[in-house]
Amino acid sequence: MALRLSFAHPLRTVAASVELEVADGETVALVGPSGAGKTTVLRVIAGLLTPREGRVALGDRTWLDTVAGVDLPPERRRVGYLFQEYALFPHLDVLANVRFGARNGGTVEQLLERFRIAHLARARIGELSGGERQRVALARALATDPGVLLLDEPLSALDAHTKAAVRLELHELLRDLALPTVLVTHDFEDAAALADRVGVVVDGRILQQGTAADLVAMPADPFVASFTGATILEGVARPGPSGLTEVVLDRGGTVWSTDPGAGRVVLAVYPWEVSLSRDLSGDSAVNHVRAPIVTLVPVGNRVRARVGPLVAEVTTASAERLGLAVGEVVVASFKATATRVLPL
Repeated sequence: MALRLSFAHPLRTVAASVELEVADGETVALVGPSGAGKTTVLRVIAGLLTPREGRVALGDRTWLDTVAGVDLPPERRRVGYLFQEYALFPHLDVLANVRFGARNGGTVEQLLERFRIAHLARARIGELSGGERQRVALARALATDPGVLLLDEPLSALDAHTKAAVRLELHELLRDLALPTVLVTHDFEDAAALADRVGVVVDGRILQQGTAADLVAMPADPFVASFTGATILEGVARPGPSGLTEVVLDRGGTVWSTDPGAGRVVLAVYPWEVSLSRDLSGDSAVNHVRAPIVTLVPVGNRVRARVGPLVAEVTTASAERLGLAVGEVVVASFKATATRVLPL
């Protein structure tokens, strides 16, 4: 059954207006800055917040219709809700936490087995690791036999080492559950790894939605480009030779792009499109920036380097081969096809 919702509601500084449909078995991630209205969407679906106007339905069952005067309480909405920081009860053991709100006592034991926490049934929450706490919270959310699953920042409480493994587990779980799922996160990488579709929420509205690959390939504006990981450079664009666009950057230098553009623009370049070398390489890239390395940050099995105004992401092996070090002068190169030109 598909989940459908539309609502309008005032936030602290803006008015939220959201329309969203989530297909049966689909996971939609809502990403955006703090205060954008992402969690408000979850609260409206769950019945924890009644909007000024709106409608929420799962299949042919209406949960909220402000015009018709329908507003089912949370306990009648069949929603599994994983709260940010998990909101587990510290005075209860794992078994009691999962049993809280369960529709069927027999299901609880099955969930403990499914999430590999049966051996922790009598443990208190304070005795668990971050990954174990998340499994308990997910088991509790599913113990209600939900028709919809809502996840509020499901990975934010985990350290970087635990996060990668739990993210893979969660992706497999969502696929197996095949429930309409709405996930809220501020981390685009988490959204891209977990969701079938991603919506960027800004000032209470979904600015753009699509697959993660769609958002990267065709960002609607500079904010979407930046939020999805691009380096943003401002400049002035004008038509150049061979169908290219010449962008004279405010910070100095010229970049060539295959995207059309004229006047004040933003140029977006993603780190994985930028290669590093000691000297000008013989590849087909037409854009080169020679500058010292400002920072080097390990990211998993890759290294993220800031070179002048750009950020490049290379494998750890490449970084070692090149002998990258802060202060060393290198050449950052990228193709004209690797740029996005967006109007300001």
